[in-house]
Amino acid sequence: MARTRMLSLVVVALVVAPAMAAAAGFYERFDVVGGDHVRVVNDDGKTQQVALTLDRTSGSGFNSKDTYLFGEFSVQMKLVGGNSAGTVTSFYLSSGEGDGHDEIDIEFMGNLSGDPYVMNTNVWANGDGKKEHQFYLWFDPTADFHTYKIIWNPKNIIFQVDDVPVRRFKKYEDLAYPSNKPMRLHATLWDGSYWATRHGDVKIDWSGAPFVVSYKDYTTNACVNNNPAGGWSSSSCPAGTSSWVNKELDAAGLGTVAWAERNHISYNYCTDGWRFPQGFPAECYRN
Repeated sequence: MARTRMLSLVVVALVVAPAMAAAAGFYERFDVVGGDHVRVVNDDGKTQQVALTLDRTSGSGFNSKDTYLFGEFSVQMKLVGGNSAGTVTSFYLSSGEGDGHDEIDIEFMGNLSGDPYVMNTNVWANGDGKKEHQFYLWFDPTADFHTYKIIWNPKNIIFQVDDVPVRRFKKYEDLAYPSNKPMRLHATLWDGSYWATRHGDVKIDWSGAPFVVSYKDYTTNACVNNNPAGGWSSSSCPAGTSSWVNKELDAAGLGTVAWAERNHISYNYCTDGWRFPQGFPAECYRN
């Protein structure tokens, strides 16, 4: 669903961690969508905050100017409180809009007050998605900031919440995997009324606008694409790459994935026989 999320967005704040941002200003690192719905301010003189707004006329978002081929991407977020039904908060990587695009998604589907928030994770490879794992979060993501991380390397994709691995998508040599299309980082909040809450039965209640989400401490340790011919070159990777480029889950990490699947998963495409009447995707039998 990430390819359409720039149409209608919610109020967002992004704070860039000074240690990773160097001296670059926000507009040197990101392109924004939304015109006067985008506002950049200093939060405390050291960190940089970007406010995006949603109203009935427009939404907003930001996209990295750099493209990446593998990396570790992390941000802290505090989600929309109260009745957030119909809203979608996203933090994702995408190679573009084409039929053969690659994409790695974290999305939060808004909820009616009192209902649990759903975190949707998905992987697209060569235009093939339909690989969702959705989780009910085990805490209130509107009460405080929590850290969400994507680790993407040539071996696997790991999704983490507060440094707890909740999903691994493994590469198999004979199956599609995002490995040769550079991707931009995106953060957007948008009107997903047509699908986000109870399969689209519950729409945004505009009387509650503007809705507010906060992002802070964004960090990237990633390989910037500088190879015009395509493909991955380790020369484009920064110091510290070794912490993630070969990372795979150990027994403890696989244990937390099993815990999340056992206690908090709300949807697993590998068990959706209605969606796949002719048989599940091949990776479902291997992961």
